[in-house]
Amino acid sequence: MVLFAMFGALMFCSKVIMEALPNIHLLGMFTVVFTIIFRKKALIPIYVYVFLNGLYAGFTMWWVPYLYIWTVLWAVTMLLPQKMPKRIACVVYPIVCGLHGLAFGLLYAPVQALFFGLNFEQTVAWVVAGLPFDITHGIGNLAAGILIVPLSELLKKLLKIQHKNT
Repeated sequence: MVLFAMFGALMFCSKVIMEALPNIHLLGMFTVVFTIIFRKKALIPIYVYVFLNGLYAGFTMWWVPYLYIWTVLWAVTMLLPQKMPKRIACVVYPIVCGLHGLAFGLLYAPVQALFFGLNFEQTVAWVVAGLPFDITHGIGNLAAGILIVPLSELLKKLLKIQHKNT
């Protein structure tokens, strides 16, 4: 549990440190890495992050989509083959991470529509207006996604060392 709490805190701290860069962060990369390594248990650090984010910035309307947005990336990663060849994984994981960033506004839209009473056309306009931010988000996630395979391999090695010492 301590390890998962630490990983959730790492996600949160990385987001706060990178806030100067709009929509560029390591959250998608961490979500995929933790899902590759911990599978279902990856939801623990993800929701530690979500809770810390709400605690820090307020449990307001903007926070509600965080209850499911990261779970979407977790679920897509869970659906990918676990024994993916490394050369394929080096391409697939960054693309999945990038697509999640690109789709962020679309994933966020249902809650915006619900809270603000937007009809379909207004929701589409909201999504389209946010496309420049989603494109930046997607590119940032794609770039961070390059770290997924090396970090997941490192984490696997570190966890094997830890298990040998206990």
